[in-house]
Amino acid sequence: MPNSLLPPSAGTIFKAVLHPHRSLSKNGFLIVMLFLGVVSFIAGMAFLLMGAWPVFGFFGLDVLAVYVAFKLNYRDAKAHEIVEISPGLMRLTQVTAKGAKQEIEFNPYWVRVRLDETPDGRAGLVLISHGREVSFGNLLNHDERRDFARVLGGVLADVRSSSSASAQSTV
Repeated sequence: MPNSLLPPSAGTIFKAVLHPHRSLSKNGFLIVMLFLGVVSFIAGMAFLLMGAWPVFGFFGLDVLAVYVAFKLNYRDAKAHEIVEISPGLMRLTQVTAKGAKQEIEFNPYWVRVRLDETPDGRAGLVLISHGREVSFGNLLNHDERRDFARVLGGVLADVRSSSSASAQSTV
């Protein structure tokens, strides 16, 4: 699961970093590109020796297109979201692939997690508090969104029950 549950820092009850899944490592990328380059070069040389010299260039363009697609995919993988919960504050930090950051704060006692599911199996996550709705978790696949909604809902329920228990003990 691409959620990184981090050890809470001082005062933090829960912290998770949500990021998109990338199944190919940097070494895997290098191996794939070397394989494609070698195969394309050999095939291009065969066409070149047969007199079809323009085909050689098209094999190079194919490798270049695959390289650009992977690089764009890796750049998009820099996007992430951080969900932090402390006794009196829930913070959602959304960071785009270009580094633009948006922080949204909620009172964990009032915020609710809504899982929007469609008949075709899709799922979306929304945080709701005082009429404000914020979509998040779009970097995760649908099953991961369902799992994270369950985990986050449980943590928020624990925070609410512990804060109401401490409020009752002070009365």
